[in-house]
Amino acid sequence: MAIPVETFFLRPGDKGTLQARIQQMVAEGVLSGRFRRGEKMPSTRRLAAHLGVSRITVALAYTELQATDYLTSRDRSGTYISEGAPEPPDFPETPRAERVDWQRAMGRRFAAGAVPVRPADWASYRYPFIYGQADPKLFDHANWRLCAVQALGARDFGALTQDYYDRDDPQLVEFLARQTLPRRGIQARPEEILITLGAQNALWLASQILLSRGRRAAVEDPCYPALRVLLGQTGCALSPIAVDAQGLPPEAVPEGTDVIFTTPSHQCPSGATLPLTRRHALLERARALEAVIVEDDYEFEMAYLQPPTPALKSLDGDGRVVYVGSFSKSLFPGLRLGYLVGAEPFIREARALRASVLRHPPGHIQRTAAHFLSLGHYDSLVRRIGRALGQRRQVMEEEIARNGLDVAGVAAHGGSSFWMRAPEGIDTDRLSAELQRDSVLIEPGGPFFQRPDTPRNFYRLGYSSIASERIPEGIARIAQALARPRSRG
Repeated sequence: MAIPVETFFLRPGDKGTLQARIQQMVAEGVLSGRFRRGEKMPSTRRLAAHLGVSRITVALAYTELQATDYLTSRDRSGTYISEGAPEPPDFPETPRAERVDWQRAMGRRFAAGAVPVRPADWASYRYPFIYGQADPKLFDHANWRLCAVQALGARDFGALTQDYYDRDDPQLVEFLARQTLPRRGIQARPEEILITLGAQNALWLASQILLSRGRRAAVEDPCYPALRVLLGQTGCALSPIAVDAQGLPPEAVPEGTDVIFTTPSHQCPSGATLPLTRRHALLERARALEAVIVEDDYEFEMAYLQPPTPALKSLDGDGRVVYVGSFSKSLFPGLRLGYLVGAEPFIREARALRASVLRHPPGHIQRTAAHFLSLGHYDSLVRRIGRALGQRRQVMEEEIARNGLDVAGVAAHGGSSFWMRAPEGIDTDRLSAELQRDSVLIEPGGPFFQRPDTPRNFYRLGYSSIASERIPEGIARIAQALARPRSRG
């Protein structure tokens, strides 16, 4: 790799001859780690022209640096950082002293509410019962690659290169309107659809537009932990509503609620499905409160046991339901592609807010997804994933029963996780840390709850990224850890 000549400069005010200053510049680059062993230096002619000095000055500096083994010359190839050059020192463990009082300088804080993340090397664990990660063996790499190449072609070049400003790829929006949304019973015009960077971005847009200080949001308890973080950024009042075996009880939504956040098709994390009677009751309750409902319809594609129930928005005659969908679970999480569906005035504001932050999701990703969907690859992929998850779910059910573990909730239509309950007195944060040392990953349930007396004995077991043959041993290790006295407390 060649070092760009633009990275070299002589600092005004430095003392010494030009030759010495060039030597010092190169040595500092090596010692700081900017220049690495084996990288090619600019030629003496190019560096001299760039620095505005004579070529002989640069040549003499190179000669001295070769004598000290910072540089080495290769016949007919050029000058390189020597393999014997000093290694840069390790960065100090403690940060350097800052002169800025960041506690005073920051007007708002976000890190305090950050959701704990799983290990970055989760895929190296033998038994990763974690939710939301894809199994690369199931994904259709070949056809996705072909669609990506097609999106790079001359015919689609405009979709890749132009700035849509606040608009989206028309082919992707059209497919959503004509194919994806009707499967959920939703009829929407392009003006009522907005592409987002995943469901998380969609929920953020909705919360920023619908909420502020002085307004109130109702959320399920337990619920998606990052949702509470997003809502906290708005300054709104928050009302956690305890869910039961049928999901959110509409009558529990308090007076003064402005926005209701719910996951009716597949409650997060319990998997409960809101029955039709409750759906109508929730719409009536929202109408009485003059509230808006934000429906997060995640994992509806993973209904491989029986067809999913129609979306709550399909029953909405008032236009008060804002619908959030995503391709992250059915394609891959790193795609970060989702969508918002709502009344045109709401989408207009969401489009303006999105444009002020990121304009629009990358055109190439949108067009690639549009090709993948329209050519039928997406439907084939969903069927393949459904078959695999159905097999894994069956193994999970058998092993959970065999080992005597307690299931607190599981999606009736399919899904990719079990909501579990450990015996009273067991803290699943500690259990998770213990199992991690045994190459087993689980998700502690504490972060899902909002209530003051947060139960510590719930946990989630995902099976989207673990092979069927590894499930029995992984479940057995969880059961063994639960049986050990040291995991209690």
